[in-house]
Amino acid sequence: MSETTHDGGVALGAAPSPDEGLTAAELAAKYGLSVSGARPPLMEYVRQLWGRRHFILAFSQAKLTAQYSQAKLGQLWQVATPLLNAAVYYFIFGVLLKASRGLDRSTYIPFLVTGVFVFTFTQSSVMAGVRAISGNLGLVRALHFPRASLPISFALQQLQQLLFSMIVVFVVTIAFGSYPGLSWLLIVPALVLQFMFNTGLAMILARMGAKTPDLAQLMPFILRTWMYASGVMFSISGMLAGKPEWFIRLMQANPAAVYMDLIRFALIDGYGASHLPPHVWALALFWAVAVFAGGFVYFWKAEERYGRG
Repeated sequence: MSETTHDGGVALGAAPSPDEGLTAAELAAKYGLSVSGARPPLMEYVRQLWGRRHFILAFSQAKLTAQYSQAKLGQLWQVATPLLNAAVYYFIFGVLLKASRGLDRSTYIPFLVTGVFVFTFTQSSVMAGVRAISGNLGLVRALHFPRASLPISFALQQLQQLLFSMIVVFVVTIAFGSYPGLSWLLIVPALVLQFMFNTGLAMILARMGAKTPDLAQLMPFILRTWMYASGVMFSISGMLAGKPEWFIRLMQANPAAVYMDLIRFALIDGYGASHLPPHVWALALFWAVAVFAGGFVYFWKAEERYGRG
């Protein structure tokens, strides 16, 4: 086939492109192209996360340092804030409402302080997780990295903060007559399991918060309700004495209550096994594995949608 050019000459027609008629998917397959930011397979995603482990740790430490950089007391607020909360709760629940039933004063104060610090660990991880993507859109859109790095890093930040604060918990516990023993070693597996649970919950809420930023405004109300239902200020078994056994066990199976009670049991001499639900370690392991695994997969499934739209 030929056509006449503008100067009267004759030119041969251009040969049709070998790619003419191919769909975008077929073109990508032919030339080995992939979608930018596409979700990798699950095990590849895990491998990429492991490769970013130094970034995750450094990012969490930087956030922790910057958190109170504008305050005169600086990092002391990590300890002062939950201590002030514990003082307020003691006055309202311990003095005015007599919520310490079943626990004497030497047990109730370390009981309350431990509960406040341990629940704050979960509470702060959840709030940080909600904003992990929506609050870091500039980073998400500018760089390519596994997005799960962000909620994991924020949960790790809260773990570091708790470990710093546990010094105060130890001091309060010793001041009221509970001295270090072998049971204190149980704190380590309990915190590891709680960290897994918190991280899974942070990933779930990071995905939800990325799609619905207003969730961050709702979460404080949900967390406050959860706190009141978890036995932070009172012993569940003591407060619900006389209620049906199944109801008491259901309230004790609340994951926040499980991790608080395990650490209280490890630290406080007057807080015995009678305050714990049956199979408490199995419950702690179940909540940690189920929420971490479920949260990780749930977050990974939306990997390619973060930072878009």
